[in-house]
Amino acid sequence: LVWKLDRWGRSLSDLVTGLQDLNALGVGFVSITEALDFTTPSGKAMAGMLAVFAEFERDMLRERVKAGIAHSRSKGKPHGRPKTAALKTEQIKGLHEKGYNKSQIAKKLSISRTSVRRALSASL
Repeated sequence: LVWKLDRWGRSLSDLVTGLQDLNALGVGFVSITEALDFTTPSGKAMAGMLAVFAEFERDMLRERVKAGIAHSRSKGKPHGRPKTAALKTEQIKGLHEKGYNKSQIAKKLSISRTSVRRALSASL
C-alpha cells in the first residue's frame, strides 16, 4: 500500500523490479492516489504506463532545473546558498585571537564547528 506510484520507484526499471519482487513474495500492491490495484492484469498494465509517465516527468523536471541553473550562471548570478562562514572569516579570526575555542565561536556565530575549523585553517 503506497500513497502514489512514483513514491515506490524512481524509474520504470525500479518500479518493475519492485513489483516483481513483491509478486514473487505473494504480496499485492495498491496505490491509494491512483486508485489502482496492481494485483489485476489491467492494474499491472496501468502501473507500467504510469511508471513511464512518472519517469518522463522526473526527466523533464531535471532538464528544466539544469537549464535554469545554466541560465542563471550565464547571467552571472551565483548558484547555491551563500557560504556563511566565508562571510564571517574576520569575526572567526577575531574571536579566536581573543581566546574563544571553536565550539564557542560556532555557537556565538550560529555556524558549525567544521565551518569554524575550515575558516581558521584557511587563514593560516
